[in-house]
Amino acid sequence: MESLQRHRSLYKGTTPPWKETYRKRCVERLKSRRSRLLDRYRNLGEGLKCGGPATSLIVQEVMAEEWTALRSEDGRLPSLWGPGGIAEMHDVVKDHDELAVLAEIQQELLSREMSIIEEYERNQEFEQQYISSVVDGLEEALVICPTCRTSYLNISSHFISCPCGLYINTKMKNITADVLRNLLESRVTEHMEDCPYNAVFSLASDATSSRNLLISCKACDYLAIVL
Repeated sequence: MESLQRHRSLYKGTTPPWKETYRKRCVERLKSRRSRLLDRYRNLGEGLKCGGPATSLIVQEVMAEEWTALRSEDGRLPSLWGPGGIAEMHDVVKDHDELAVLAEIQQELLSREMSIIEEYERNQEFEQQYISSVVDGLEEALVICPTCRTSYLNISSHFISCPCGLYINTKMKNITADVLRNLLESRVTEHMEDCPYNAVFSLASDATSSRNLLISCKACDYLAIVL
């Protein structure tokens, strides 16, 4: 408790000097744990959603790890989880606005965590809608263009085209609407298994100047040939 009393006397009535450093480090660590956060979110599924907005997946872990790292640089800082547990930390900070500082940082991290999850959910919904539009179509022979996502493709025995400018020579490839639909669905699903961001479709020419349909993602460097 002697070290805690010394800590008390250092910053009485002032903003703790470690606030901004600690906050920035927590934010950066949360960003770096994005994949772990989404893994936990997917594993918990509906159980987490029922827990409400106060439920945190990784914030407490991030704050504890960064506080430990900060303490290794400044031994005057108390342990958040010392022999007295969290109650000990509350005893330390209640006189200095430090508890308010920690609560403020925690709230910011919770908001950022929720933003990551919401972005993931939006991307999942977008991808699922596209898969549904590709698979279902208005009619069996219709496939929505993967590049413009508004017009339907013209699929013949020799080429695939779209009013947006897409044109691919498919002579000798036996590409039907069903075959193309399965190729598109397969690539989109493959990308979604490892990355929450939206992939995009584009055209590229190979060494023989033939045009290929590609799917790629800048976020995870995913790249594959669809057709």
